[in-house]
Amino acid sequence: MKRTTFNNVHKNLGAKLVEFAGFEMPIQYSSIIAEHKAVRNSVGVFDVSHMGEVFVKGEKALDFVQHITVNDASKLFAGRVQYSAMCYEEGGIVDDLLVYRIADDEFMLVINASNIEKDFAWMQKNNKFGVELKNESDEYSLLAVQGPNSLKTLQKLTDTQINLEYYHFTKLNLAGIDMIFSRTGYTGELGYELYFKGNEKVAEDLWSKIFEAGKEFDIQPVGLAARDSLRLEMGFCLYGNDIDQTTNPLEAGLGWITKLSKQSFIGKDVLVKVKENGLKRKLVAITSDEKTFPRHGYDLSVNTNKIGAVTSGTVSPMLEKPIAMGYVETQFAEIGSEINFLIRGKEVPAKVVKLPFVKR
Repeated sequence: MKRTTFNNVHKNLGAKLVEFAGFEMPIQYSSIIAEHKAVRNSVGVFDVSHMGEVFVKGEKALDFVQHITVNDASKLFAGRVQYSAMCYEEGGIVDDLLVYRIADDEFMLVINASNIEKDFAWMQKNNKFGVELKNESDEYSLLAVQGPNSLKTLQKLTDTQINLEYYHFTKLNLAGIDMIFSRTGYTGELGYELYFKGNEKVAEDLWSKIFEAGKEFDIQPVGLAARDSLRLEMGFCLYGNDIDQTTNPLEAGLGWITKLSKQSFIGKDVLVKVKENGLKRKLVAITSDEKTFPRHGYDLSVNTNKIGAVTSGTVSPMLEKPIAMGYVETQFAEIGSEINFLIRGKEVPAKVVKLPFVKR
């Protein structure tokens, strides 16, 4: 099992550690609800060093990225980030990812921890452009500092004025460490992600400086459980739950990043046909006023007939009611549609709502 450079920090804080994507990761430190609310109301810090970083370099770097991703990377300039996805020829999703344009001829692709080996092999297989591909996932650590007080906390640690728009990044020296500093995150809050290299000492030093800077805001460490409830309140997809090889980006509500007008990319032909033929199912947001806890895999029904299944579910810490995402047959995907969670053979009334669940 791999360990991140913050592993000793988690142990010293008494975190509950579990195996996740081959890493020993903190699932929670105190209470999931308290950690979740710290991010919504003030500031929290996540170790997400298990994420993967692949660098693409070469004269045809843009051509390669355009070929393997569904979004239009030609719109990016150095310092811009884009949310995107990679598809198989059949239209299923290889992974969702962040595309960073470092320079005209260089990109950083940030991929999901559980998919690093698979994604990198798939990229190599589809590299017909002679670009240099480097998997630097093991060299980089990654901290996410998220919440309304994230900027005030981090600004104390650098002389450079932090003035980044959403989905922009810069190279910055923060707390004495050179890093890729990005205004991105998986929480829906103001937040930043810090990509840097260095050993445990470097990582632990950065952690303690951030926590010292955030002391006045009651900064909290946040585990993967609250990371999941935070992203679900925003309706962000999780690979392995809401999207995978069996789902395509159009039915997953990712049509906004799928540029079918782009010259060509892997999976485009199938996705054009899918759009022409109309979607058979759609990923929707569901909530209920009943006391229930929807879980991944639960069936969704109308008049006891199965119409789909839950892909992600929880009780929202902010709304204090059940929220879920799941695929339903298209006729039931309209906002306001009355459907049910089918839990242990019993129908629990629910309805389809507009995302995000929690308005920011």
